[in-house]
Order: sequence, then structure tokens, then C-alpha cells
Amino acid sequence: MRNETLLYLHIPFCDSKCHYCSFNSYVEKFELKESYMEAVAKQLRNDLCEFDIQKGSLTTLFIGGGTPSTVKPELYKPFFRVLEGYLHEDAEITSEANPNSATKKWLKGMRDLGVNRISIGVQSFFDDKLRLLGRSHRADDTVEAIERARETGFEHISLDLIYATALDTVERVKYEIERALKLPIDHLSAYELTIEEGTPFQNRPEVRVESIEQAKVVREILVSRGWDEYEVSNFALSPCRHNLGYWEYRPYLGIGSGAVGRIRNMRYSPHREPELYIDEPLFKEYEALTEDQMLQERILLGLRSSIGVEKRLLEKRMAERAELLESEGRLLYREGRYFNPDFLLSDEIALFIIG
Repeated sequence: MRNETLLYLHIPFCDSKCHYCSFNSYVEKFELKESYMEAVAKQLRNDLCEFDIQKGSLTTLFIGGGTPSTVKPELYKPFFRVLEGYLHEDAEITSEANPNSATKKWLKGMRDLGVNRISIGVQSFFDDKLRLLGRSHRADDTVEAIERARETGFEHISLDLIYATALDTVERVKYEIERALKLPIDHLSAYELTIEEGTPFQNRPEVRVESIEQAKVVREILVSRGWDEYEVSNFALSPCRHNLGYWEYRPYLGIGSGAVGRIRNMRYSPHREPELYIDEPLFKEYEALTEDQMLQERILLGLRSSIGVEKRLLEKRMAERAELLESEGRLLYREGRYFNPDFLLSDEIALFIIG
């Protein structure tokens, strides 16, 4: 569907705050869950009308956080009731979950609501690394959670891993990828640890060790097993359509505190604080994007993924730079698009084209 719109729902509640996490999430506000979920239903109802979303045009829904599995399935029901008729009949509906809160009851409840894809925040199969990262689960919990998801009927299961910590070596990274491949998953996200402002790791830069070798071994193992590297940190037997939609620069609704949306050239964000959001779920800050900004975003997103960039979109000076990179073998050109063969250089290549 060419007029497809993506939908993102942000859940700001967490069992614990991981040491690397800079997302809009809270561990001390669980009493707000019920009123928060009522507020997201109100915002959704408003935004479907405000942005003239057509019935059947929402092709993906991604529930992220925070930790969506800390919210009971019954609290999601008002949100899904508002969605009735707006989701495409073949919609991909993903929810993130943590291993220790993705119980069989929670998984069944979400599946009954229509969720057909689960993304589990694993991060590591080593208990010492999980402690370093501030995770609240153990490695064994991960295996059990993925097995529960499969038993509950989920055919599409993804997991996340983090590497480039002070505890990682090439051998340990190899073990983690091989361990993941023994599980019934069809998608894997592998992220280098980044040190973000405002996190416990901010004053501990020694916890991160940059390693090109680790990044390369992740790619080599997965690609050699037939997994598609369709974005700089994402590998799949079955790609996430929601992710692809972002990189194709599809419009998307952002629901909840800490969410961001973009419809046409208008980017918007609700209140970040859950209390303010509950009081004013229809409040938004708007940012009008210029044509130049949107083109630059298309280039940055396209060249860090398998989507590529259409040549016809490029300004003359950008096209000349892209042709130079193609002549040097740093870009591939086919069927009117430029593709990046080395995602590890995606930012440098995109910024060179943009100038």
C-alpha cells in the first residue's frame, strides 16, 4: 500500500533502569499505568482524525518502551478498540518484552489482542555482562521466554544483543551469536554499546571498548547463515516491516509520552513526562521540516539500510558526489537507486553526499 502509515506506541514503565538506557522510561511510576493507557487511547482517537488516517491504512504497529510487558494485556484493550478498522488486515503488530516479565499469561493476552510479533530484550547470554548492563534478568530467563513465546504461537520472534562492552571479546561475541541462532528466532538486532548523557554509564567510559573486529564477526556469522543484513544493526530471515517503513521514510504516528511522530513534513512530540501527558494527552510540540531537511533524512536512513536512495531525489551536487563514490566502488547503483555495500561507513558516506 503506497499510502501506508506506521504506528508507534510508547510505554514508559520499566522494572529497572538499565545503566546504558537514555530512553524515556521510569521505574517508580507504576501507579500511573491505568490512567496512562486511557490517555494513549484518547490521543490515538484524536490523531486518527487530526491527521486524516484512512481505515485499513495502518500497516504496522510497534509497541516499545520502556518495557511493554510490565503492562497487563487488559490495559491495552481501550487502545486496540480505538484501532478497530484502522489496522490493515495483514498488519504487522510487534511488542517489545523483557525476559522476566514476558510470562505465558502476558504473551497469550497480547496474542489475543492481535500482536503477532515479539521482540525480546536479551542483550546478553552472559550473566556477568547482564549485571554490568544493569539488566534485571539472567541468561536462562531469555531462553525460557523465547520458548514460551514460541509455545504461545508467535512465529515471528526477535531478540536484541549488545556488544563492545569491556567484558566482550571476539570469542564471547561469537558464542552469543551462535547461542542466539539455536533459538526459534527470525530477527536479531545487534548494537554496539553507546555511552549516553544522563545514564549511569556517562561517568564510566571504560565500560565501552570499541571493536571493529566484533562488529565484523557479528556480520560474518549471520550473513554466512543466510541472514539478511538489512540495516546497520539488524539482521533477519524475516525483516521487521515497521523498521523498513522508517527507512523508506513512511509517515508514522507517535502515541504516548516520549513518542515522536511525522506526518508529511510535520514532526511532533507529546509531553515526555507521564503525569503531564496524562493531564494533556492531546498536547503536541510541532516542528515543520523543510524540503532540505527531509531529503537529508532520506539519505541518512536510506544509506544505513538496504532501502538505498533514489537518484532522482538528489540535487545536482549530491548526484555528482554519489557518482564519484560509485566510481570508487563505495556505492552500488542499480535500477535508479544508490546502495551502500558497507553499513559500517553509512554515516560518513551519507554526510559526504549531503555536503
